[in-house]
Amino acid sequence: MPQQNSPAGRSGDFPPFAQRHLISIADLQQHEIVDLLDRAERMIEVSRQERKSLPTLSGKTQINLFFEPSTRTQSSFEIAGKRLGALVVNMSVKTSSVSKGETLVDTAATLNAMRPDVLVVRHSAAGAVELLSQKVGCSVVNAGDGAHEHPTQALLDALTIRNHKGTLTGLTVAICGDIANSRVARSNLLLLGALNVRTRVIAPRTLLPAGIENLATEVFTDMDEGLKGADVVMMLRLQHERANGKMIPSVREYYRFYGLDEARLAHAKPDAIVMHPGPMNRGVEIDPAIADGPRSVITDQVEMGVAVRMAVLDALLPARNAP
Repeated sequence: MPQQNSPAGRSGDFPPFAQRHLISIADLQQHEIVDLLDRAERMIEVSRQERKSLPTLSGKTQINLFFEPSTRTQSSFEIAGKRLGALVVNMSVKTSSVSKGETLVDTAATLNAMRPDVLVVRHSAAGAVELLSQKVGCSVVNAGDGAHEHPTQALLDALTIRNHKGTLTGLTVAICGDIANSRVARSNLLLLGALNVRTRVIAPRTLLPAGIENLATEVFTDMDEGLKGADVVMMLRLQHERANGKMIPSVREYYRFYGLDEARLAHAKPDAIVMHPGPMNRGVEIDPAIADGPRSVITDQVEMGVAVRMAVLDALLPARNAP
């Protein structure tokens, strides 16, 4: 058997991907995370070709079921499925029976009768995607459920970091902002922790969830201290719709202490990269000059998103159809 690289680097030969669904990063073994990142590396090459397609999912049906609006994530999954040859259907929940009172279980039964091969689901309630996965016979991918998780975002973030830094081993990643309401933060902490990456969270106490010290290596309420020596600075959107305006005194005050500008970024390493899952609140959590500056890899994250979602579909469907 060929020698395998470090778990935070590239994989060697691993067993076939055996997961039926992708609901949570916590469900993945370390080698499965690396396997998905390596598959995604191959998908980057496909996406950069003039002919951006593979016949991998020819004859398969993918339904994107988004109960929450998300242009970026939904379009990314749609492009990913189509580049792999799948028939992709985007369901408009606002015009469906759900808006007329149909329950999630009813929706699951209806969709299951259509015999799709994979459902990509986003829902405002934590746990809704897992419930749906128990009621259908196909694979289910969590595209974000409430403040719980967003696993493909964490995978694309890890891929972006690995491509820019060459490895994840030995890095310090600082995740800054609305930690309490962020499914992106939770999934990233689970993934980076599984790969033994040093993680820091930085936020005011009101935006730090209970038990965060069990997920992050270090916890800071002082932005300047938390950024010292960081290799990666990951900013999070201040989620007004989940924070309900009660967690911070004002947007101006928040930016003063936790907004990322040139002076604050200077505390991180000189070659630190800046990330953001989007959409950004410019002038709230990040200075536009930083968002558009040379150390920003935000547009790269978008490209990595398509590659990662191609990798997830590629991994799940063959596993689902295996004897």
